[in-house]
Amino acid sequence: MEIKNIIFDFGGVLIDWNPRYFYKDVFSDTKEMEYFLSEVWSPQWNMKHDAGFSFSEITCELQELHPGYRNEIEMYQHNWQKMIKGEISENTKLLKALKSKYRLFGLTNWSAEAFPVIYPKYEFFKLFEGIVVSGEEKVVKPGKEIYQLLLTRYDLIETESLFIDDSLKNIETANELGFSTIHINGTLSLKEQLISRGLL
Repeated sequence: MEIKNIIFDFGGVLIDWNPRYFYKDVFSDTKEMEYFLSEVWSPQWNMKHDAGFSFSEITCELQELHPGYRNEIEMYQHNWQKMIKGEISENTKLLKALKSKYRLFGLTNWSAEAFPVIYPKYEFFKLFEGIVVSGEEKVVKPGKEIYQLLLTRYDLIETESLFIDDSLKNIETANELGFSTIHINGTLSLKEQLISRGLL
C-alpha cells in the first residue's frame, strides 16, 4: 500500500540525546559513570520518567535506593538539557522535502516536564502535523497502546504509515501492528533508506 504518513521517533533519530554528554564531567571514572547509567539512573528509570512520573518523584525514589549517589541523582533533573547535543541535522534537513509529499507525525518517549521546554528550541518540530508524547499520555513505546493512540487521534491507517525509530523493540511493535518501518541502527543513513524505498 502507498505510504501517506511518516512517523518519527525523536531521540536518536532527530535529536542527539545521551546522558553521557553531561555525566562524563561528573564522574572521573568511566566505569563508575557506566554503572550509574545502567544500574542507578538506568534506562528502566528513565522509562518511568517518560511514562509520566515527575523528576521529583523519581529523584526521591532513587535517592532512597542509592543513598551513595544522592548528589549525582539530584543533578539529573537540573542538568538534563546538557544531555542534548542538538538536532541530528543530516536527518532533520530531510523533513521539508518529506513534508511536501507526506503527512509527518512524531511518536516519542519523552517526559511531559521536559518536552515542552525543548519544543520551542527546534524549528523542525513545527513541520509535524501532530506529536504524541509518552509522558503526556502516560503510556510508552514499545507498548502497542501508544501507537494505536496515534492512529486513532490523527485518523491514520497503519499500512499507509512508515515508522522510523532507533530502538529495535519499538520497530518490532510497529511491524506487528502493520506499519512499514525503518530502523536507525548506524548502518545505512536515513536518507539512503528513504531513497531505496522511493520515498525521497
